[in-house]
Amino acid sequence: MEHLPVEVIGNILSRLGGARDVVIASATCRKWREAWRKHLHTLSFNSNDWHAYQDLTTSRLQILITQTIFQTTGLQGLSILMDDVDEFSASTVIAWLMYTRETLHRLIYNVRTTPNVNILEICGRQKMEILELSHNSITGVEPNFQRFPCLKSLSLSYVSISALDLNLLLTACPKIETLELINPEIAMSDAQVTVELSSPTLKRVYVEAISLDKFILEADSIECLHLKDCALELFELIGKGTLKHFKIDDVSVIHLDIGDTVDNLEIIDVSNFTIMWPKFYQMISKSSKLTKLRLWDVVFDDEDEIVDLETIAVCFPHLSHLALSYDLRDGVVNYGLQGSSHLENVFVLELGWTIINDLFSHWVEGLLKLCPNLRKLVIHGVVSEAKSHEECQMLANFTSSIVQLMRKYMHVAVQFDYE
Repeated sequence: MEHLPVEVIGNILSRLGGARDVVIASATCRKWREAWRKHLHTLSFNSNDWHAYQDLTTSRLQILITQTIFQTTGLQGLSILMDDVDEFSASTVIAWLMYTRETLHRLIYNVRTTPNVNILEICGRQKMEILELSHNSITGVEPNFQRFPCLKSLSLSYVSISALDLNLLLTACPKIETLELINPEIAMSDAQVTVELSSPTLKRVYVEAISLDKFILEADSIECLHLKDCALELFELIGKGTLKHFKIDDVSVIHLDIGDTVDNLEIIDVSNFTIMWPKFYQMISKSSKLTKLRLWDVVFDDEDEIVDLETIAVCFPHLSHLALSYDLRDGVVNYGLQGSSHLENVFVLELGWTIINDLFSHWVEGLLKLCPNLRKLVIHGVVSEAKSHEECQMLANFTSSIVQLMRKYMHVAVQFDYE
């Protein structure tokens, strides 16, 4: 160990993560203390990592963090997550950021301060590549002054910011590729809550727990879009056909428009969502390169609507992964098995139910016949804690029927996933 270069020891300490573990390990010997001071590049303070953080007074905790940070030189990654800690002094936090900002490439920051600390003003015009802010407030963004020339990933969680400042912030990041918005507090100047974002470099966008009247996203290079737990009247994506992965989960939206961006879609994942199938199908029908389609816990706006698997087979010839959840309405399955076309390239089939009955096994059998080259079948189910004798018998009958059915498909691997 004593022959290890001090730079290697610095890498080892940096991979420990938690600041407490790093400090303890650095006490091994003089060489390790030197590695800690001169070659440590990553440091993390997380109030959930060590219970004693909760027992310290705020002033004592600030002193510990200050002493720890100021013993290092050249930190590239700094994470300060203080979820259940009282507000820190703004001057102390500013001192941490001023000391490290010239070398920082990654900052994960969740600290409540009095008054609010302007992270953009302190860390702008530096080498920052990844910035994650939580429980913070951003006001008065000036793209020319608060510029992030190297920033590639931006995450804002529970951050208060106006729609204008949010768009200006993107403008201040000419190389940004990833944007996360989680439950932001959007401050608006008028009654209608509208957000318009534009970036020519964005590739991945994740939006969670946001309520807006209008959300318009213009992103010429976008490849992955994920909307989760949102309430929107209108969502519009303006792009140039680069979108490959579209995921929507538990979203309420009256008008969804992803325009001409669907030609290169490879993955569509829709769950806990109410759709008008003809309109939705018309929107995605040009996605001839689609390899994965997932429609899970989808509610159809018209109860008589049926997803025609014949049409899916014809329009998505490269489809290799199909996932459908079972919904029975008045004895009719929403996914029809009519037609003669087969899903020739589907190798993985996922099927699930919320309420099981005798028709489910027949539906599984019908889908197996449509997938002649299937290699793997995954069956998802919901099993309640308290079950009547009839429900137990139904599950037993289903298990027996699947065992008997799969004897005809010995080449297919079967997996059961119950919750």
